[in-house]
Amino acid sequence: MRTALRSSPVRPMRGAVRVVRVVAGLGAGLAVLTASVAVAITIGPADIAVGDVWSVIASHLGWGSTDLTPIREGIVWNLRLPRTLLAAVCGAGLAVCGAVMQSLLRNPLADPFVLGVSSGASTGAVAVIVLGAGGGVLTVSGGAFVGALSSFALVLLLSHTLGGTTDRVVLSGVAAMQLFSALTSFVVTTAADAETTRGVLFWMLGSLSGAGWTEVGLCAAVLALALVLCLGYARTLDAFAFGQNAAATLGVSVARTRLVLLCVTALLTAALVSSAGAIGFVGLVLPHAARALVGPGHARLLPVTALAGAVFLVWADTLARTVLDPQEVPVGVVTSLVGVPAFVLVLYRTRRMR
Repeated sequence: MRTALRSSPVRPMRGAVRVVRVVAGLGAGLAVLTASVAVAITIGPADIAVGDVWSVIASHLGWGSTDLTPIREGIVWNLRLPRTLLAAVCGAGLAVCGAVMQSLLRNPLADPFVLGVSSGASTGAVAVIVLGAGGGVLTVSGGAFVGALSSFALVLLLSHTLGGTTDRVVLSGVAAMQLFSALTSFVVTTAADAETTRGVLFWMLGSLSGAGWTEVGLCAAVLALALVLCLGYARTLDAFAFGQNAAATLGVSVARTRLVLLCVTALLTAALVSSAGAIGFVGLVLPHAARALVGPGHARLLPVTALAGAVFLVWADTLARTVLDPQEVPVGVVTSLVGVPAFVLVLYRTRRMR
């Protein structure tokens, strides 16, 4: 009888059904993301249909030609498409970083900026814009990337000096954040004119207006590499949910795993922030929403979080560039206005489930 129970096909069938559901869910998420990108590109002053978007993409891929005028074709290929794709990549990357940080640090309020990366990026960017750092060789994105890495290096140094525990990492991140925020404020106050100050503040609140194919390709490559690495640590992240001691008991190298994942998320965040500025609340809210849908298992959580973050930021950016047309609202303002009530709703639902 025990042999019969062990060989029962019920468990394999349940596993197969679960895999089918996950694959179907990811397929549906990809379909929603694709439709969101296609529709978002059509929204704006120029009258462009979804069919026009596909014809432009097909023509540039060598699969046909388009009947659009060169101006409309340029609007799609050179302006709206790279901007929308960069929004999707940034949303996915920030959401994944938030999910990893929340599990790694066992802190539901952790987000990609807890290591001070965004503050360092802001300091680097304003140093280039206001002070002319880099002698014209370093771009704003390059300065932001250097600043982000400098902040992360300071966090690693402080946390290692103070003992290297999770609490010390968080406290080191807070210290670095405050230091680079103070440096950014000091540099901004030295700006020569109000227009420069406005441009700096606009970048610091998050903006995708300068998106190009170079930024899309670079950020997409970094996101793909980081997502693969994080998925490889999915079971390890599940073990961290029970605490560092429990994870060590299960054979996890806690210090090495934490260092690797901190470096991966910091590098991804630095790349995204250097291209789009500090876009808040994506990495804080979307992981909680994804957990409510698929549970805490990271093999399912990370892909779903990436898709949710991509769709969310595509529509947030669409709203940011159209709600006050012809003026543009920083996308970070939109994500905060939408993210705060969404986060409160997630917390309320979590409280009711308990």
